[in-house]
Amino acid sequence: MVEVRVTAPFKRRFKSLAKRYRQIQRDIQPLIEILRSGQFQGDRFPGTNAVIFKVRAKNSDIPVGKSGGYRLIYQVLSPEQVLLLLIYAKSDQTDVSIEEIGDAVKEALKE
Repeated sequence: MVEVRVTAPFKRRFKSLAKRYRQIQRDIQPLIEILRSGQFQGDRFPGTNAVIFKVRAKNSDIPVGKSGGYRLIYQVLSPEQVLLLLIYAKSDQTDVSIEEIGDAVKEALKE
């Protein structure tokens, strides 16, 4: 079983999104369970030395297909530990920059 930890930037963004999207917890829970089982999904994020992935999750509150869902950015620290770095709604933000990911990693190291 893989330990899935949550960073402060992830918590802040999640809380903000949860005010608008009531189903967010239910939408991302299956993905978290998949990560806990050790299956690392998504696309490897280019331009970083760390093992960072970006994966899609559906948004039941705005059913407009995959393009309208959430994006979760996570880092594989080890085969037994995953760190959820960021989450955003694709309808709010088209992409996330390497700088944003770097900032989330730095803030997570302080925790």
